[in-house]
Amino acid sequence: MSRFINLELGGESEDQSHEQRALVKDEAYYLHEARAAFENGNFEQALRFYSKVLEFNPQNATAWTAQVRMLIELGEFREARLWADKALERFPHEPELLAAKAVALARSGDLQGALAFSDAAIEERGDTPYVWLARGDVLLARREHRADYCFEKALLLAPRDWFIAWLAARIRFYYHQFVLALKLLQQAIEWNAGHFLLWLEFGQCQQALGLVGPAGNSFLQARQLNPDCREAGQALLRLSQTGFWRRVRGWWWRLFNR
Repeated sequence: MSRFINLELGGESEDQSHEQRALVKDEAYYLHEARAAFENGNFEQALRFYSKVLEFNPQNATAWTAQVRMLIELGEFREARLWADKALERFPHEPELLAAKAVALARSGDLQGALAFSDAAIEERGDTPYVWLARGDVLLARREHRADYCFEKALLLAPRDWFIAWLAARIRFYYHQFVLALKLLQQAIEWNAGHFLLWLEFGQCQQALGLVGPAGNSFLQARQLNPDCREAGQALLRLSQTGFWRRVRGWWWRLFNR
């Protein structure tokens, strides 16, 4: 079934408990739940909640834009482009929506179109952290050094905001800039040390850089903060298996090189 059917219907197939149905659920409620899901890295759930927002208010530009952003986070760039086009029919001058379309195009390989939409987002007085993060995303896709300025600008517009630093780190990680992603995550952790997701992605950066021991400590921290975090448990298991096979290879090498 197409994801667009679920978006149009607001994810009616989503299972809901009796307690949830008993709550008063309105536009503000679903916006709050969507943001919480986004901040916890649950992009699929956030997508469904933003769709529910639009059931209450089809003119909520924030929810339309956020759906495009969630599709990008899920790696579904083609659907992100299509959904952005659908949203732009309603909000042709919305800066963050134009910026999100730019990212979807950049990650799909349309670098010229991406730059054009990013330019349009800025021309629409789009001076928000996300517009500049998206600009940096586009410029990284184009392998331009000017991307650094865009991330700095986004952080200046949102001082000491762990969420913006985290988003910037995710972009850096996507383009395999692990050291720069690690630095951004260090900042985010400084500002919100109790968030399990920051430690999880911090560990993923460390692992990508070959820092196995520190990565294990970060994954442990993530699991302590959120015992239900399956990703942290799986990451620890993979690290332990890596260590085991490394010891086995070392044993065989010593055996045959005596």
